[in-house]
Order: sequence, then structure tokens, then C-alpha cells
Amino acid sequence: MDISQITSALQRDAVWVVFINVLMQQVGLPVPAVPTLLVAGSLALGYGQAGQMLAAAVLASVIADWLWYLAGRAFGYRVLSGLCRLSINPGSCVTETEGRFIRWGVWSLVVAKFVPGFSTVAPPIAGALRMALPSFLAAAGAGAALWAGGAILAGWLLREQVQEAIAALSANGGLVVGGVLAILVLWLGWKFWQKYRFERLAAIPHISPGELLDALASDQPPLLLDLRGAAMIAETGPIPGATVVAAEALEQAAAAWPKDQCIVTLCACPEDATAVKVAQELLQRGYSSVHPLKGGYEAWRAAVNGANGAGSAR
Repeated sequence: MDISQITSALQRDAVWVVFINVLMQQVGLPVPAVPTLLVAGSLALGYGQAGQMLAAAVLASVIADWLWYLAGRAFGYRVLSGLCRLSINPGSCVTETEGRFIRWGVWSLVVAKFVPGFSTVAPPIAGALRMALPSFLAAAGAGAALWAGGAILAGWLLREQVQEAIAALSANGGLVVGGVLAILVLWLGWKFWQKYRFERLAAIPHISPGELLDALASDQPPLLLDLRGAAMIAETGPIPGATVVAAEALEQAAAAWPKDQCIVTLCACPEDATAVKVAQELLQRGYSSVHPLKGGYEAWRAAVNGANGAGSAR
């Protein structure tokens, strides 16, 4: 569908087009909504129609956020972990996302729409952290109103320029498509380069949960660093004997550790992202034996449960 067809659809069914487009984007589909909101705002015949478009956009956004909130409340961090696995770059992991949410609190939902990659993951975090539903809906609605309202208002104020841009795009469709494809290729190339860099970092030798259990039972147990976020530790419970450390406070905490101390890093991130980063940082600081736990917290919990079951059987 070219830009003229999109414009024609907006002229006929602006409210429904805005509703469906925003809903598709907010549930996580790679469908841009801001261009639609800009064009819709430029085509609004008055404040009444613009208000209807805004109401449709806010309703669609809140519905999608509410669904993600329910998923996070029902399934906890498994939902967020699954979303992070869909990212080309696994560096955007559970711990980092949770840390941002905790720092900003309810305001994170207000600004989420303006932060690339954060809009979809903020609602399930709110659900996993058991944020009160009225507060969640109010914050999600306020953020959607600011985001969609800003785009519609910009389209309304710049309606002449938007219509000129639409005409130019229609007249130079092939050139525009080529430019968009070039930008997409560059963006994908950058993302895959980030993934390649991470995979090189992740080549560091890991330790398996079974090996860690044996090491902890030895005469010289390793220092186990729990890098999970505070909210996840509160939800799932602490790991006995582990030292809880925030990645951003690593330098201060590591000052008291002997350089020859065997250290194991543990997180709840896809591909052990935070555990790998912290292990690499400690190695660069001169620590001689640092290993990320392969599989992270879920693998650790499974190994502990298996060991306890085997012990009970005996």
C-alpha cells in the first residue's frame, strides 16, 4: 500500500485506522504508528475529529498495555525474558530493563512511549512487580495521551507541510522506498554488529550449574554474585550464600575481593548477558578466575531442585 492509499484510508476511516495501527504497534508488531498519527492529524477537519483520533489512539494503546500487564502479572519474568529474547541484541536484558523501571517508578509508564524498545516491556514489568491496576492504567493512559496527542497535534499544526511531503512521497515512491530500505539495512547491520560483539564477549568459559553446586560444597567455595534486580530477588527469593551486587555498583563492591578469588556471576538475562558483561569487567580488573553461570538463574534453580529431589530419594 503506497502513501496515497494510506491517506485515502485515513480520509474515509481515520478513527479506525488510527485505532488498529496503534494497537498493532503496541502489542509488539513492527508497524510504525507515528507517521499514521501525523498524517491523521493533518487530515483532521476540526477539534472534534482530532479528539476522536486521540481517543482511539489512547484506547488502543491502553488495551495493549493492559494485556501485557496481565501477562506479566500471570507469568512474571518469563514474559519479559521472552520479549528480550526476541531482541537482536540480547544486551537489553531483564536486569537492565527492571533497573530502569525501578529508577523511574510510575513515571516510566508515562515516558515509555518515547523510549525505543521500552514501550512494550514496561507494562509486563509493572504486572510482574504487582503495580496497582488503577495506577497502571492512569499512567499508561497519560503516557499514551502525551505520545499520540503530540503526534496528532504536530500533524495538525504542520498540515500544509505534511500534505506537501505526502505529495512528494507519492511522486517519488521508488526513491523513497529505496531510502527506507537503505536505512533499514543500516539499522539491521548495526544491530547484528552489536550481536556479533556480544557473542565474542560471551565466548568466555562458563560454569555449569552442576559444577557450581560441587564447587560450593568444596573447601574453597567460589564467590557467587547474584546480579538479578531487587524486585526479582524479592519475588523469587535470595540465593543462599550469594552476594547480591548491582552491576552499576560493581567497582565499589569488588574493591574488597582478593584478586585470586574464584568468582561466579549469575543473572536472569537471555544468553546470560549481564553475567557475561560483569565477568568480562572483573577479568579486565585483574581477577584471575571469573565464570558466568551457564543458563543463569533458571538453570541454577532447576539444578538445586534436582539435587534436592535426588537427596530426598536417597
